[in-house]
Amino acid sequence: MDETVSDLDLLHAHVAGDRDAFAELFRRHRDRLWAVALRTLADREEAADALQDALLSAHRAAGRFRGDAAVTTWLHRIVVNACLDRIRRRQAHPTVPLPDGVRDGDDGTGGVEPAAPVRDHDTAMVVRDALAALPVEQRAALVLVDVQGYPVAEVARILGVPEGTVKSRCARGRARLAVMLGHLRTGGEQPPGDASDVPTVTRGNPRAQQAVRSRSGRSRPDADQEEA
Repeated sequence: MDETVSDLDLLHAHVAGDRDAFAELFRRHRDRLWAVALRTLADREEAADALQDALLSAHRAAGRFRGDAAVTTWLHRIVVNACLDRIRRRQAHPTVPLPDGVRDGDDGTGGVEPAAPVRDHDTAMVVRDALAALPVEQRAALVLVDVQGYPVAEVARILGVPEGTVKSRCARGRARLAVMLGHLRTGGEQPPGDASDVPTVTRGNPRAQQAVRSRSGRSRPDADQEEA
């Protein structure tokens, strides 16, 4: 599709019935949307499910887009809200992890994996876990501002809060991280996660091809922004 066609025109074309328009819109922004989901949730399966839920929500709610923000801001807002929903549900209904070295479905008598941590369980895991331990609002703000590099004003529009609130959340989050990561060397650390293996969509199908199927089987009914 012509790259000169604007995001807004693509969204309008989708609403008008163009089966390719939404897939093209997602293709343009999928790298950053996936990175936001992955770094907010720190889990590929959860991030894939959240991104799929967000895509379905955006696909269905496109006709209600008011145009009071950029289309990409609207998409990011939906993705962030889908991630925050999953974090809150996970906190409300925590799961009990399997003991180290036992695979799901094993009876514990065989198939034991080495207990020693591997390389990627070192600093990167510590940073990822520290970020995951932040309150969800602080985590979302830090992922968007410090990891993804969005301007504070844009993040405020994505999260639907004043700029001062974004700055405050970032400051509190950075202070918490400084305490949790004080034993690490500063500089040179990569943000948790990466934007590889980005899911794609097929023609006329808003579902991500590579995304793990949603365990809930449901998506948000609309794209209304969540209260901070």
